[in-house]
Amino acid sequence: MKKRTFIISLIIPLLVGAISAFITNNQMETYSNLNTPLLAPPGWLFPIVWTLLYILMGISSYFIYISHDPKRENALIVYSFQLFINFCWPLFFFNLHNYFLSLMILIALILTVIYMLIIFKKINPKSFYLNIPYILWLFFALYLNFIIFINN
Repeated sequence: MKKRTFIISLIIPLLVGAISAFITNNQMETYSNLNTPLLAPPGWLFPIVWTLLYILMGISSYFIYISHDPKRENALIVYSFQLFINFCWPLFFFNLHNYFLSLMILIALILTVIYMLIIFKKINPKSFYLNIPYILWLFFALYLNFIIFINN
């Protein structure tokens, strides 16, 4: 049963990312045409990084799910909510080209992930540490989104 739960925990964030990528599929050309900041990575790097981050999210959610902590349900609700916000961001950024609203969504995502990390750390510190690359990437994305908003 735990192996099945682990696989489902991995599939959920990867599926969110895959659906988001499918919806924004032809929009990476838009990114390449933007006036991006100096530290902007090439477009091909994003799917690699996001796949790794989604895997880490899935593993961390698995540790929360299998815990016997009474706060695990709340933690998983916050986790699900941040996945929803994560899903929404590229739609506003790539499809709607609304860089200001996507910036606001990204700020909401960062705040939600920080709250999630606080909850996760109390339940299972491994889950907290597995999400450190995610929050760091989100702050980097905030930098990118802000500069793109200013320059475009």
